[in-house]
Amino acid sequence: MIKENVLTIPANRRQLKQHFDDAPEQVREYFSDLLGLLENFPLDVALAYVFLRVELAHNMALYCGVVKIHNASKEVAGAAIDANHVTRESFLEMFKTVFNLDLPTAICNLLENAEGVRDRVVHGRKILEHEKREAIMEVIQYAEKFNEIVYAAARFRPFGNLKGFHGDGQSLSKAATRWVLKGMEFSLS
Repeated sequence: MIKENVLTIPANRRQLKQHFDDAPEQVREYFSDLLGLLENFPLDVALAYVFLRVELAHNMALYCGVVKIHNASKEVAGAAIDANHVTRESFLEMFKTVFNLDLPTAICNLLENAEGVRDRVVHGRKILEHEKREAIMEVIQYAEKFNEIVYAAARFRPFGNLKGFHGDGQSLSKAATRWVLKGMEFSLS
């Protein structure tokens, strides 16, 4: 069950750090460099870091989902994920294909709001500090909620340690995996 949280914009970095400290352990470990970045660098750097980690978690969600749910060969699945150019829109489609579920709109909205701030920062627009703090907080909340959804569907948390995510399941052959991934419309190299 996804908890609904009312977003309160952190008034300063200390409040943002407190929000981060209140996040689940897996999320704190996944974004382990965030506190140091908040203390020692402009918020632009912290914002870039959290989005780099979001992209990695998205790719790992797809990879782990294909391997765990569809019993794909790890080698072929890894190559397929690397070969696909995953955009914001295509990620949602690929997520639905792999997990057979849509991400709830409320979760998507958290990330979309933060992406708007990130895009304006990357393209040299003037962004207020409170907008950057809010965007970082939204990414943390997104990670928490995304983990809840994926864990309920497949028993692993992309924003966390993925060691042993597959369990003892038997994988398909490489040839069978290629057919499964083609059927899921993954590009194969």
